[in-house]
Amino acid sequence: MAVYTELSVDEVAAFSRALGLGGPHSVRGISTGIENTNYFVDTEAGAYVLTLFERLTFEQLPFYLHFMKHLAARRLPVPDPVANHNGEILHVLKGRPAVVVNRLSGESVIVPAEPHCRAVGEMLARIHVAGSDYPRHQPNPRGLEWWDEVAPVVSRCISDAQRSLLSSELAFQKEIAASFIYEQLPKGPVHADLFRNNVLFHGEHLTGVFDFYFAGCDALLFDIAVCLNDWCVDDCTGRQNNERAAAFLGGYKSVRALTPAECALLPAMQRAGAFRFWLSRLWDLHLPREAALLNAHDPSHFERILRVLRGEIA
Repeated sequence: MAVYTELSVDEVAAFSRALGLGGPHSVRGISTGIENTNYFVDTEAGAYVLTLFERLTFEQLPFYLHFMKHLAARRLPVPDPVANHNGEILHVLKGRPAVVVNRLSGESVIVPAEPHCRAVGEMLARIHVAGSDYPRHQPNPRGLEWWDEVAPVVSRCISDAQRSLLSSELAFQKEIAASFIYEQLPKGPVHADLFRNNVLFHGEHLTGVFDFYFAGCDALLFDIAVCLNDWCVDDCTGRQNNERAAAFLGGYKSVRALTPAECALLPAMQRAGAFRFWLSRLWDLHLPREAALLNAHDPSHFERILRVLRGEIA
């Protein structure tokens, strides 16, 4: 989350009242993340998150918002977009697409233990099962097509060694994506960004999953790989913690069994997950946008994970 578009309290108040939420008691900009403008808004009706979308368009957003509605209707702990008197959940504020969702309770766990990883695995599988009948379709916005588009741009900003890694891994992932076994992978809506800061807990009890704005239709295994690379990796070395990984996969499999193709391609897909976030963090670091509050993420973390997964770091 970030703040690119600054709003006055009066602007938020008028918007909030139009949705039937009453006047705001407090309005606070949120500095974490990098894609959209976000505010915590406490009103007479409760606690909410107001998001203005800086990149996503009115045409793209229904996929994300209705996916959240779809999951919330199945009693999953996800943000539920607030509708206006016409039943519309996508709004306009200061000329930008906007949404208001209920604020979930709990806190993010920065240093997860095995019970947290198991709970995340279970929840991810529940999302995949619940999403199996979601009718809308939209490709993963940060999938192979995006990698191919931005890699040449990012290549101009990095070292020779990094350029070699980027080129080599992109070629490998294209081969995997074109393979027969990849075609056998189950596909559907994926969160695609289920990092520690997008999950909330009370103790070891998972209370919320949010930030669905990188969701899209892709191999379900990609979602699993992204989680393994964040929840089950040592932050200093980039190596997988086998106990946490076993807990995560055990939790996932308790809800949905992996197919033989998924078991076979998990190592390659973990490389794909590391590559995706290394590339996007390079993009955000070297080609930043202006924001009133913005914290860019360090690309070297996922470069290290990728090199470990490739066997370049023992």
